[in-house]
Amino acid sequence: MATKRRDSCTFIDLFAGIGGIRLAFERAGAECVFSSERDRFAQQTYAANFGETPAGDIREISAASIPDFDILTAGFPCQPFSVAGVSKKNSLGRKHGFECEDQGNLFFEITRIIEEKAAEGGDRRPRALVLENVKNLQSHDRGKTWGVIQQTLDNLGYEVSAKVLDARHYVPQHRERILIVGFRRDLYPGKQFEFPSPPEKTPRIADILESAVDDRYTLSDHLWQYLQDYAEKHRKAGNGFGFGLVDPAVDTTTRTLSARYHKDGSEILIRQNGTSPRRLTPRECARLQGFPDSFEIPVSDTQAYRQFGNSVAVPMVAAVAGKVVREL
Repeated sequence: MATKRRDSCTFIDLFAGIGGIRLAFERAGAECVFSSERDRFAQQTYAANFGETPAGDIREISAASIPDFDILTAGFPCQPFSVAGVSKKNSLGRKHGFECEDQGNLFFEITRIIEEKAAEGGDRRPRALVLENVKNLQSHDRGKTWGVIQQTLDNLGYEVSAKVLDARHYVPQHRERILIVGFRRDLYPGKQFEFPSPPEKTPRIADILESAVDDRYTLSDHLWQYLQDYAEKHRKAGNGFGFGLVDPAVDTTTRTLSARYHKDGSEILIRQNGTSPRRLTPRECARLQGFPDSFEIPVSDTQAYRQFGNSVAVPMVAAVAGKVVREL
């Protein structure tokens, strides 16, 4: 593959969601030449913001139909590897990790694309790859899952570096995720990626809150009482389950925003004077993940909560993207 100028660096956006990783790499000056996302509501949000609808299920897409690119990016499905996801699947008697038929084996769709590109004339493998997943990926199945990922990428000819980063240095949210960066060994022999140092200034939750919020985001007295009783029940049992109440005047960081936030919002509740606490609005969730206010939210609140809960913290990924693009 011919060496390209930095200003012409290209990437593909797999398991794109609503485009958080795309935003990060575009901020770094790279150009997206292909995207894939099978959820129709996420496709709707993606199209509203990027002017194109992502291709559907990656399992039905051949590498030959994808333009050549420099960087493969993917936030491949994390539920089969997350602590919560594994616990839920175990309780239901379902398989997790790579054995999860619907999501767990999608990592190998990434490697399939690379293998097919390698088989094309002139070896069209991407020069680099950036993958994102949950912190638990490295410890899942007593480290066996991570071992398979490392060995697979090594066999494909990539020098791989990985690090768990906490988004709280970039957005007011405690959110630990693993970032995996790989460079082609034949083009960058011995290359070990140095992850960026976090900025010194840490944002505060008060910085992302809207000044006027509709009453519908305030919890009903019944739901608020239920959450308090539920938390007390588990406290007495020695469990850590319960709501996460944030006081904007005192606290700086929230818990991790998840896709289940649409259910009751209990993981991040904002304290209010003289009334029950409230959940975040969709726009506040967008800000909590580092999306700009210009980012359009064309879907229902329920879908928006799911989408932002499943997304990446854009500024954190942008810091990594900037260094990767500069290396190329």
